[in-house]
Amino acid sequence: MKNLVISTIAAMLLSAPALADLEIGDVAPNFEADGYLGGEAFSFDLADALSEGPVVLYFFPAAFTSGCNIEAALFAQSAADFEAAGATLIGVTGGNTDRLQEFSEAHCASAFPVVAAEGSILADYEVRLLARPGWSDRSSFVIDEDAMIVFTHSDMSPNEHVSGTLQALQDLQSAGTE
Repeated sequence: MKNLVISTIAAMLLSAPALADLEIGDVAPNFEADGYLGGEAFSFDLADALSEGPVVLYFFPAAFTSGCNIEAALFAQSAADFEAAGATLIGVTGGNTDRLQEFSEAHCASAFPVVAAEGSILADYEVRLLARPGWSDRSSFVIDEDAMIVFTHSDMSPNEHVSGTLQALQDLQSAGTE
């Protein structure tokens, strides 16, 4: 019985996200990061991307883990919808970054870039996974052209991140036409 309790607590800790404090209306921390798009080296600069429109920034724990594979595939399936909304889509992780080149093709379907979270990116976005140093929780942000966070969603389930960010983009577009 004691082993069951310890195992249960350990499983909860491993899946527990950090408590994200960035909220709607906060300024998104600027960053630059290197990664891959379709297996090719890619450099990302948030300020540059925002000069072209809103950015959908989604953090995922680690390349080639089951939930992250699902989430990347879901975002890849909707990449054209993000593009049609005028948004840049970018995945960010601190886990298994040595495999991002392969992950960008296999699970992102070469539809959007993924970059390695190095330095203070995870801390700045307050998305560190408590039980896995260097990994992030699963959090998505929509950032408008003024670098303001207009949507945030943190949930270790990958299922609602795409629909939530797309809805936030639609809301942002609707607000811009009023």
